[in-house]
Amino acid sequence: MNWGAYEAAIRRWEAVLGRPIPHPTQPGNHGRPVLAPAFVEHLMGLPEGWVTDLPLPRTAQLRALGNGVVPQQAAHAVALLLDDLAELLDINPDTTHRSQTGQEATAA
Repeated sequence: MNWGAYEAAIRRWEAVLGRPIPHPTQPGNHGRPVLAPAFVEHLMGLPEGWVTDLPLPRTAQLRALGNGVVPQQAAHAVALLLDDLAELLDINPDTTHRSQTGQEATAA
């Protein structure tokens, strides 16, 4: 398949996940191509079969994937929130002790 401008990104994502990308479409009930849930699952970085191995119709699988969270985005969001929390609490992860006056003291 020719991915055009997305070829490099597709190949990188295949390398990250360690598996080839599934075909983006599958035959629909009326013979026309429709979006393949396995393709969406792959793009989201989910383990193969995470949703597509469930005994759900295609539309329910796509709904579940569409309402799901991309794990990498969730991890990044949580990291950003933890950084903000640390800043709000004036926590420096490079220090092991704070005096009661708020002055940082490093461990010897």
